[in-house]
Amino acid sequence: MSQFHEKIEKNVGLMAVLIAVAVSFGGLAEIIPLMYQAEAIKPSPGVVPYPALQLAGRDIYVREGCYNCHSQMIRTLRFETERYGHYSVAGESVYDRPFQWGSKRTGPDLARVGGKYSDDWQRVHLNNPRDVVPESNMPAFTWLAGAPVDGPEIARHMRGLQRLGDPYTDAEIAAAPAAVAGHTELDAVVAYLQALGKNAPKGD
Repeated sequence: MSQFHEKIEKNVGLMAVLIAVAVSFGGLAEIIPLMYQAEAIKPSPGVVPYPALQLAGRDIYVREGCYNCHSQMIRTLRFETERYGHYSVAGESVYDRPFQWGSKRTGPDLARVGGKYSDDWQRVHLNNPRDVVPESNMPAFTWLAGAPVDGPEIARHMRGLQRLGDPYTDAEIAAAPAAVAGHTELDAVVAYLQALGKNAPKGD
């Protein structure tokens, strides 16, 4: 055995190959169970794929980098649940691609923001945050009110999510362009924000 070890130690190429094999097996041993676990996670009660306008709003939210300052992940710590509500559970985010969990908070967590403010408040806040929160350092998103939602693009996105396993029906996808027709990107973001946390778990 000592001769075998000595042979490996003196052969850099062989050692590199064996290290790569060991790391690969170790990685697979950690990753494969997580993949099966992800497939086993079921949607929380009431959680369904985003309707067309909310999905458009979510796309814009991600496009504008809102996740860089706002997480959507309430931890199990008492001071978090007292401020934001019930801690986040995986079943709430099964249709989020990519999910918005994280730890970066320049602004507040938005996991339970739906219904906390009126649609008009959200519109004013997105157009110029300091009109409603004077100390805010959030940038204004003035262009959203003048940008129409791209209906065919949302339908294509829904079709892609359907292929990934989201239970959109062909009828829902076909109706998507009509569902967002006449709406602006501001309307879509407000619709998305107002839906966040509506199906949150009840109790502690």
